[in-house]
Amino acid sequence: MPSLKALRIRINSVRSTQKITSAMKMVAASKLRRAQAQAEAARPYAERMERMLTELALSVAGSTAAPRLLIGTGSEATHLIVAVTADRGLCGAFNSNVGRAMRALARKLEAEGRKVKILAVGRKGRDFLRREFADRIVGEVSFAGRRRIEFADAAAIAEQIGAMLQAGEFDVCTIVYNRFRSVMSQVTTESRLIPAPLPKTPPGETGPVASYEFEPDQEDILARLLPRNLAIQLYRALLESAAGEQGARMTAMDSATRNAGDMINRLTLNYNRTRQANITKELIEIISGAEAL
Repeated sequence: MPSLKALRIRINSVRSTQKITSAMKMVAASKLRRAQAQAEAARPYAERMERMLTELALSVAGSTAAPRLLIGTGSEATHLIVAVTADRGLCGAFNSNVGRAMRALARKLEAEGRKVKILAVGRKGRDFLRREFADRIVGEVSFAGRRRIEFADAAAIAEQIGAMLQAGEFDVCTIVYNRFRSVMSQVTTESRLIPAPLPKTPPGETGPVASYEFEPDQEDILARLLPRNLAIQLYRALLESAAGEQGARMTAMDSATRNAGDMINRLTLNYNRTRQANITKELIEIISGAEAL
C-alpha cells in the first residue's frame, strides 16, 4: 500500500495536470470560434469555384490543348498526395486519422503499380509518414508558431505543386485532410486536385455541359483562373483542418480534465482510507501497550 506522502504527491501532480488540460481546453475553445468562422466563410466560394472548374473540365474533355492543371497529363503513373495535419499534438486521433487514411491510399496505389510521392503539410503528419514512407516524402510545410493561416500560405503551396506538375514530377494530385463537421466530429476527406474531377453520371447518360465564352481569350483566363483555384482548394483544406484541430483538442482536453478529476477522487478516497487505517493501527498499539502495563 502506498504511503500517505506518496499519495499526497500523486494527488498534487494530477491536480497540476488538470489545471493544464483545463487551460488548454479554454484556449482551444477561444481559437475554435475564429477558426470555425474562417472555414465556414471559405466554403461557399471554394465549392462554387470547384463546381465551375468541374464543368469546365467536362466541356474540354478530350482536348489536348487544355492546361495540365485542368485535365492533367493524361497519365496516372505517378500520384502526388498532399497530407494535411497539425503541427502540434494533444488533439486525440485527429492527426493519426489522416495518417492512417494516407497510408491506406498510398498502399492501394502502390499495389496498383503507381508511383507515390508525398507532400507533408504539418509536422505530425510528416513524423507519422516517415516511419513507412520516408523515401516518398518530396516536400514538407510547417506553420508552427503562426497565429493564423493566410491565403498567401496556400498560394505558396499551390505554386510549388504547379511547378512540380510542369516539371513532369507527377500526373495526379490528391489532398487528404480532416474536414470540420462539428466540435465532436471531423471527417477524413480525400479530394482530387489535379486533374479536375469530372461529375459522375449513370452509364449511357451525359449530364448537362455548361457552355463558356472566353473574353479576351481562353488561354489568358485559364492561366489566371486555374492556379487561383488550386490555391483556393488548398486554402479551404487548411482552414478546415485548422478548425478541426481546435475542435479535436478542445474535446480531448475536456475528456482529460474530467479523467483527472475522477483520478483525484479515487486517490483522495484511497488517501483517506490509508490515513484512517494508520490512525486505527496507532490506536490499537496504544491500547495494547496500556493493557500490557
